[in-house]
Amino acid sequence: MSTEFSIDAFPPAKMASRYLPEDVTCSEASVGGLRLLEIMAGYERVILVDAIQTPEAKPGDIHYLHPNDLLTSLHADSSHDLALPGALTLGRNLGMVLPDDKAIVIIAIEVCDVLTFGEACMPEVAVAIPRAAAAVLAELTE
Repeated sequence: MSTEFSIDAFPPAKMASRYLPEDVTCSEASVGGLRLLEIMAGYERVILVDAIQTPEAKPGDIHYLHPNDLLTSLHADSSHDLALPGALTLGRNLGMVLPDDKAIVIIAIEVCDVLTFGEACMPEVAVAIPRAAAAVLAELTE
């Protein structure tokens, strides 16, 4: 992609990829649920970085989550997708080799809007990106 698109937003994979050890794979995807399983398959550990919008947090807050913390998702009401916990259960039941839920960490940056795509971050979100990148690197050292 020639333009760095974002969701209210931050450049997902690019924010920390230049600081990652060589043995760490960094992927960027604009998918969730069932489609995310294809990317996660075969890995023992996964760190997801994403945008999130919750009623109680303010833009720029960092959330540290695991799959079972996400019982719903924006598109979970679609018959074509599932929230992450349901997708992981289905994938495992179908024989996919996926990391254990405890080996999946989600670092989510609270945003103002998850529906509008643009080329720039909101200022509150932009200042959170280095903290999210540091959180990814900290997870890698644990």
